[in-house]
Amino acid sequence: MYENKYLSIYEELVEKIQNGQLKPNTKLPSENELVKEYATSRETVRKALTMLSQNGYIQKIRGKGSYVLDVSKYDFPISGLVSFKELAQKMGKPWGTIVNEFALISPDSQLQKQLSVTEKDPVWKVIRTRVMDGEKIILDKDFFNKKYVPILTKEICEGSIYEYLEQDLGLKISFAKKEFFVDETTAEDRMFLDLQDDKHIVVVKNYVYLDNANLFQYTESRHRLDKFRFVDFARRSH
Repeated sequence: MYENKYLSIYEELVEKIQNGQLKPNTKLPSENELVKEYATSRETVRKALTMLSQNGYIQKIRGKGSYVLDVSKYDFPISGLVSFKELAQKMGKPWGTIVNEFALISPDSQLQKQLSVTEKDPVWKVIRTRVMDGEKIILDKDFFNKKYVPILTKEICEGSIYEYLEQDLGLKISFAKKEFFVDETTAEDRMFLDLQDDKHIVVVKNYVYLDNANLFQYTESRHRLDKFRFVDFARRSH
């Protein structure tokens, strides 16, 4: 029982963070205060705090203590190139995908520019709602050049397209150019997302390339403002 005391401390602090007793951006009690409060060792308290930090509940700042993070928002890596499935699994949240539209289309003039194709090049169009923890939080509008993705099915789109592309087709997805901006919500957003009274949405445009520098995918991902914070790690060059 004593060996698992850090788990009970961790679980109690998680409950306080989730129910709002410990509010976002506020400082946790110090290690000394927690040692006294839980009548335990400093090592046990540190194990509980480390676990809170690893699971995204607090941020430990050297010399300043530990601060509560806003757990109502999901961290979206700006510089990363990850699938929604990978993101959800990393967060340990139940997830799902609803395929709203799946078709092979002839690209219009705008899509021809986005994907560097001609009107004669068929393109897979996939419109998907991403669900996390029971809420519809992202609307993904994906377009794949059929030249590089010859076969695609609705069933594949309900899972992870990237998993299929890499493991089944053997494609080497390498890098992406991204654009971020805030847009007004549309009728389509309101139809496919749980928006409530939100008037704006965060849009991420992705131009995704293979390792041979061929552009094979264009995506417009529309994220609920109240559910995401966009994070990155930047290092100053000298």
